[in-house]
Amino acid sequence: MKSAEDRLREFQTQNNIATKGPLSLVIQFTRLVRDKEFPLNSDDFQTSSKGQVAGLGGAYLKKILKEHGITQQLSAEGGRTSRGSMGLMIKYVDFLNEWHIEEAVDLAAVEEFWAEQIREYFRNQPFILTADTSKTIGANLDELFEQAKKRQRQNPGTQYLGTVLQHLVAAKLCMVMPEGSFEIHGASVADAPTDRNGDFVIQNTIVHCTTMPGALLIEKCKANLRAGCHPVIITIFERVHTALNLAEDAGLAGRVEVWDVQQFLSSNIYEHSFFDERKRNSTLSEIIVRYNKIVLEVESDPSLRIEFEAR
Repeated sequence: MKSAEDRLREFQTQNNIATKGPLSLVIQFTRLVRDKEFPLNSDDFQTSSKGQVAGLGGAYLKKILKEHGITQQLSAEGGRTSRGSMGLMIKYVDFLNEWHIEEAVDLAAVEEFWAEQIREYFRNQPFILTADTSKTIGANLDELFEQAKKRQRQNPGTQYLGTVLQHLVAAKLCMVMPEGSFEIHGASVADAPTDRNGDFVIQNTIVHCTTMPGALLIEKCKANLRAGCHPVIITIFERVHTALNLAEDAGLAGRVEVWDVQQFLSSNIYEHSFFDERKRNSTLSEIIVRYNKIVLEVESDPSLRIEFEAR
């Protein structure tokens, strides 16, 4: 006999339940029938006009997702008006009825399965960089970084922000340096196993990308200096002073460059656009194209992609 997860994954695959509308329907419908007697009758879950699935709605969906710790909005309409919802509901009823004939169906466990698919859906969504010309480039980047921070909080143990920062820096460096000037590695690849002195080694300059400057980073900078190299720390704006203070406390004041990533990127965008506002977005878009290419080559997580939206 198939396991509950195998049954559900097979049904999910057969019916392409991977987008907002279908996911919204199945998790709500599972809740709707938890107290119903089997066999279910699909006619009982249709509106009087037979055009929509009864009982679905944005507020109801939001309530269910909140109970599972999901705070993102999946669908404002709750899948009620999605094309194909009626047909999917009828197939789901048939699926549950057939399953129930073989064994009792634990609908609470089924609901948790769909909740996990929704979490996976959100985990796999690309970040969005909205290039709003009414705001500074730094402000647009801040919104991007906030998305990475939020996803990091929702997935403990991940380092989305640091990975995005490192590969954006790599993308910018690719624009200004000749091809093959430096190596690019996955963000999870430690420096030591690859014999690197930092994230990017460009001649005698060592670039360190970090969102949390600490004592270990300062020790690496000391090692860079002993080797006759010039260390550069690139971090998020709010950590610049932390890095500078750590360097000063270690006796490295005036010997380590510390840049915030927002200024590092925005200055390059203005330079390549020749300070022409009309060309700003095309330059920013080019950085994102390079970033996505890097992610494809060195990372295994597709959710690290950035979707560029110009306004």
